Amino acid sequence: MRTRYTYVAFKSTDFKGHFVILIMNIKFHYLYRDGANYKQGNSVIFSNDKGYIIQEVESVIKAALIDETWFYANKWKLKDLHFYPWDEEMDHSWHEYDFVEQIEEEATDGDIADFILLIEHSTM
Repeated sequence: MRTRYTYVAFKSTDFKGHFVILIMNIKFHYLYRDGANYKQGNSVIFSNDKGYIIQEVESVIKAALIDETWFYANKWKLKDLHFYPWDEEMDHSWHEYDFVEQIEEEATDGDIADFILLIEHSTM
């Protein structure tokens, strides 16, 4: 079942009082934490061509997490952050979701709409 989303952009005015619409990109933060609590973090920046609001993106992500925290980076096509060499006593295969934010930085990894579809399909 496909969720319907509301597309919203930030409205502001420029110095002359004209309305300006600013669609901000989405930055996804995640980390790997091994059994000894050593952590390694990463983030990716998605373009936001359809103007998703952050609450909708976060809602989709949280609905797909394991125990409201974990996900498999390879299923979401994100960089694996495991420490090497692999330690059978300390390592596991999942990553930890940290947070998402709206930013003005340039995108590094495709569009958030494609990432949302990937997440939704990975939970089916």
